[in-house]
Amino acid sequence: MTLGLPALSSPSAAKTAAMTVPAPTTASRLAEVKTAKSMNYYPSDAGWSAMWTGFDAARIDADLAKIAQLGADNVRVIVFPQAFGWPAPKPENTEKLRKFVSIADAHGLTVKITLFDWWSAYNEVGNSVNWARTILAPYAGDPRVIAVELKNEIQPGDTAAVGWVRKLIPEMRKALPAMPLTLSVDGGVGAAGLERLRSQLQAAGAPLDYYDFHFYGSSERALAEIRKAQAAVAPDPVVIGETGVSSAVVSEGEQGAYLARVFRAAAEAGVGSVSPWTLNDFANGAIPANSSVSAMPAQYKFGLYRADGSAKFAATVVRTVWTTGTVPNSLLNLGFEAAAGESPWRAGNTDAGTAVMAGDVVRNGARSARFSGTTRTAAGLPSLITSPITPVQAGYRWRAEAYARGVNATGTTEIALSWFDVNGRWISQNLSNRLPAGNSGWTKLSVEAVAPAGATSVQLHLKSGDNTGTVWFDDVAIS
Repeated sequence: MTLGLPALSSPSAAKTAAMTVPAPTTASRLAEVKTAKSMNYYPSDAGWSAMWTGFDAARIDADLAKIAQLGADNVRVIVFPQAFGWPAPKPENTEKLRKFVSIADAHGLTVKITLFDWWSAYNEVGNSVNWARTILAPYAGDPRVIAVELKNEIQPGDTAAVGWVRKLIPEMRKALPAMPLTLSVDGGVGAAGLERLRSQLQAAGAPLDYYDFHFYGSSERALAEIRKAQAAVAPDPVVIGETGVSSAVVSEGEQGAYLARVFRAAAEAGVGSVSPWTLNDFANGAIPANSSVSAMPAQYKFGLYRADGSAKFAATVVRTVWTTGTVPNSLLNLGFEAAAGESPWRAGNTDAGTAVMAGDVVRNGARSARFSGTTRTAAGLPSLITSPITPVQAGYRWRAEAYARGVNATGTTEIALSWFDVNGRWISQNLSNRLPAGNSGWTKLSVEAVAPAGATSVQLHLKSGDNTGTVWFDDVAIS
């Protein structure tokens, strides 16, 4: 079957390559897994199983080139029994997987393969083993494939699923003795689910090589959640195999900041691989109708790129992290210069007033944040809110500052650090000096505090309430 891709290397070339590249081992592959700059992938017009039933080699080639340009070195691909053929994979479909691996390799990307998504025939152990062996046999010694996830987001509380995978793991060890094996759990069961899964597998003598943590919780508390996941499966390694937030739920700016916080928290925790979900937004109809997620609007907007191929702010964040190794606080738009939609600042207590980005009065750059004609409610003052990229740890000292200027200002204008625990409960806040009433030049408002016991996240609030005049904020800093 021809799929419009270049032919494989000649036998002599393949033999020469095999002679020069050492055969992979579980240890060598696992070392790659633990540091992989990995991207989750489906085409924007063909999500989930539709990627395989409507396989488009040219589109995949263009997308994997885009992944490589972000600085990635790995791509995760998910295989579906109903799309590949069950109980025996169809040769034309295993050929599609071979083509995918070949395209990835042409762009300098290794591959992680996930099996058995959208599947629950846990009584069919024999067929499962044979199906997986057929899919994976060509890659047992292939250095282009670095890991296999046996089931996407297995449910540790599903007795049939756990019983099935406990039988599958030993068979896959026989078939793929040098391939790291893993499983993931969904964000709902989290670290507790990982701990339960590991305990069940260890008791059966069927351990995994590493665990895949799918993180979709609050990015402000990512460090605490990642450390819980690590503790749940210690001493086994953890990677973050999926993470992200939909730009249908938050601004594109906050989507990018979310990923930046997770990358930074992972680095602090010593987790070397974070895989954004996903490369592309999905076009209408791109997610198969038989999927439960097809009716969820948020599922269409997790991509680093919009469905039309244009980059979101999140693509800039991921490229910065993967190509420089740094996660700068400048990603937070602390000078209010970002284009509309690309700022992670969010409004608080809008019933009492809303800030706008304006260019009429600035301290530096072209824009500042302006409050005018605000009030207050029982919820407090209107505010602009952001959270730092650097994760919070109790006992560490924090400082924030912003410059404010007023014209006919009244009421209260200040900045605040608000502290929250691992469950998102408010602990306390620290307030800055206040802007004087009336007319004032640019005045530094600053607050310095030690993160209280139990704090795992902090929010910086710029506040101006009961203000019949106008106040501008500019040049914010937090460290």
